[in-house]
Amino acid sequence: MSQDSATATEAARKLTGRRRREVVAVLLFSGGPIFESSIPLSVFGIDRQDAGVPRYRLLVCGGEEGPLRTTGGLELSAPYGLEAISRAGTVVVPAWRSITSPPPAEALEALRRAHEEGARIVGLCTGAFVLAAAGLLDGRPATTHWMYAPTLAKRYPSVHVDPRELFVDDGDVLTSAGTAAGIDLCLHIVRTDHGTEAAGALARRLVVPPRRSGGQERYLDRSLPEEIGSDPLAEVVAWALEHLHEQFDVETLAARAYMSRRTFDRRFRSLTGSAPLQWLITQRVLQAQRLLETSDYSVDEVAGRCGFRSPVALRGHFRRQLGSSPAAYRAAYRARRPQGGAPESVATVLETSVPAQGTASSRRTAAASSTGPSPVTATAAPGGSAEGVGPGPEAYAPGRPALPGQRSAP
Repeated sequence: MSQDSATATEAARKLTGRRRREVVAVLLFSGGPIFESSIPLSVFGIDRQDAGVPRYRLLVCGGEEGPLRTTGGLELSAPYGLEAISRAGTVVVPAWRSITSPPPAEALEALRRAHEEGARIVGLCTGAFVLAAAGLLDGRPATTHWMYAPTLAKRYPSVHVDPRELFVDDGDVLTSAGTAAGIDLCLHIVRTDHGTEAAGALARRLVVPPRRSGGQERYLDRSLPEEIGSDPLAEVVAWALEHLHEQFDVETLAARAYMSRRTFDRRFRSLTGSAPLQWLITQRVLQAQRLLETSDYSVDEVAGRCGFRSPVALRGHFRRQLGSSPAAYRAAYRARRPQGGAPESVATVLETSVPAQGTASSRRTAAASSTGPSPVTATAAPGGSAEGVGPGPEAYAPGRPALPGQRSAP
């Protein structure tokens, strides 16, 4: 039995009271984006047994008094309240309306109770902020959209935030990155519950890859994190971005900040959610991407212009972060560049240059019966739009798992 299967079986044995493993509760809040909210509804709420996908029972629960306002001025009426969570073996928080505001205390208490009673708790994208507010991520690895990872790390310092992963499976608590990564995590849950074939059948129905390779690093921006804009450390970070072509290390940055290396590391991590060495390496790789896209420099010349001590160092870090060699990246980029138009996105290029990830061995299979999905009623609200989430600084974190884009419980 694989470690993932052992974890799932142990978690199933811990379920107490009325909770059932095949029952999935999705917790919705007013102001949440409708795309993220719809992901678990589509994965767990539609009967696809004819395609070989085991059936779940879906309970759509309002995390606060309705109607719930969402994207485009729609209003949702959830058929269940927080009390229905007491029946669920899996509770999904697909998104939270604002990373700067606290979730309702009643919803946090319901999540804590569900976790104590053995339920699997899932946070998609900014849903991780709700899990963190409930204390469920303390001392655990977690991820969220890379734009919001520094805020999550700063607000909840006991959470081990890794913004490079598409999703993190820590056994009974799981988190994912942005929108599409929510699909990845939901497919992973189906794979864990019912095996590779069931997840593959569902992926075919959704017309998505059963397992994506790579992590969030291909989508990262290099802009200066907004949260450190007024901090004295911002000047040092700005200097580093302007001098990436020079060979310097973290000791140099600490000296410019008039700090010891230990103090600098601690301050940098508290402000950005990232170790300074990994941040510096990632910035050099991003600069290498730009030179490979926009210049005819050789790989050796690119390495020198990005501050790497050798082409070997560039190739190693480039492959670890993007799953491709510099030469293959450039070839794929140029092959897909439209005639006479702007180049395609880096993400699109990488999808063609990174080899597809192989499927894992089949995990435990168990048929799940249910009484069918729960309806969600949507009506158009007059005017207005959902409140957006807060500002989006960048973040990077060290450590890559053996399987790119996925981090599972040890």
